[in-house]
Amino acid sequence: MSRDEHPLDEAGPDTLAIRAGVSRTHEGEHAEPIFTTSSFVFDSAEDAAARFSGESQGNVYSRYTNPTVRGFEQRIAALEGAEQAVGTASGMSAILSTCMALLKSGDHVVCSRDVFGTTTGLFSNYLSRFGVEVSFVPLAQVDAWRDAVRDNTRMFFLETPSNPLCEVADLAALRTLADDADCLLVVDNCFCTPALQLPLSLGADIVIHSATKYLDGQGRCVGGAVVGRHELMDQVVTFLRTCGPTMSAFNAWVFMKGLETLRLRMEAHSRSALDVAKWLSQQANVERVHYAGLESHPGHALARQQQRAFGGVLSFEVVGGQEQAWRCINATRLVSLTANLGDAKTTIVHPATTTHGRLSQAQRDDIGIRHSLIRVAVGLEDVDDIKRDLQLGLTAIGS
Repeated sequence: MSRDEHPLDEAGPDTLAIRAGVSRTHEGEHAEPIFTTSSFVFDSAEDAAARFSGESQGNVYSRYTNPTVRGFEQRIAALEGAEQAVGTASGMSAILSTCMALLKSGDHVVCSRDVFGTTTGLFSNYLSRFGVEVSFVPLAQVDAWRDAVRDNTRMFFLETPSNPLCEVADLAALRTLADDADCLLVVDNCFCTPALQLPLSLGADIVIHSATKYLDGQGRCVGGAVVGRHELMDQVVTFLRTCGPTMSAFNAWVFMKGLETLRLRMEAHSRSALDVAKWLSQQANVERVHYAGLESHPGHALARQQQRAFGGVLSFEVVGGQEQAWRCINATRLVSLTANLGDAKTTIVHPATTTHGRLSQAQRDDIGIRHSLIRVAVGLEDVDDIKRDLQLGLTAIGS
């Protein structure tokens, strides 16, 4: 056995995050190479035909076969405990690719109403054009999922914890319902990542990632991933090959580097977020804090069962409405006013007018996204500096 053929079957998650997906070239490089090429050459016409038909293994075209992207796919699959992963151009293209590959006209989807606003838009405004029916239900109410099932239900789709209220789904209960309905359970694991939660081990069929967030960890690149069984992922690859929402080799390389420190970062994000959440809950101008790490959160006990920690995202409601929320946000100086999350830098945003701004007021009311709500993705700065900056915002309320 050569040094490059070390077995990883029994390796721990930290080792997989660093070693999985490594395939060195003849140059013997230590860091993973970036294959910035659109196409690959063949040994002969016969070799080209065999690769295109799938009769032989090998790279064909970077729209769906690229060594750097494959390295990222193998690494995230290993961390999620999956057979296969497919890299995509963005988190939303991961969701789109999954739905287009596995659903058809006449199918029905039950989707949590507590998903990212753009995800709601995809299901409501676009999949419906192709004859896919969608019912939206409260994430944490298992009976609502059961009541929404129809004879043509083919997929449950949800994110847990949810964006931005950190609601938590009972994955074991939804697995039972999905089995009864003979449908797929698809879980967006963006907030927790495999460092904190393994949805496949809890009953999910497919895991979705926006690699743009914590998998990168520094807000550098946009990308996504779909993770699951070979039989399902092969269908996603076929869609990718045909329609082309492809991850770039450079972005895949960045994500591979991000995965190397994922657990360390997620533990740090979680520690600081819990500290900030407890602090916010004691502030005079804060009416409510949404974070599953707080014992007051309705999903706290379930989150403790399903997650290793509670993640870096929280939201809170300030006294007053949009004017006071904006006043609070505008008075901060250290945290970044941006809609991204999962960054080393703490970010702050007003969901009702940004990430969920395209929803109707009725939809936002159903979800509980009020104009007084502020979302914070706690970064890796000194936690006292984060709290000091948020205090500037809270002090500005009503001034």
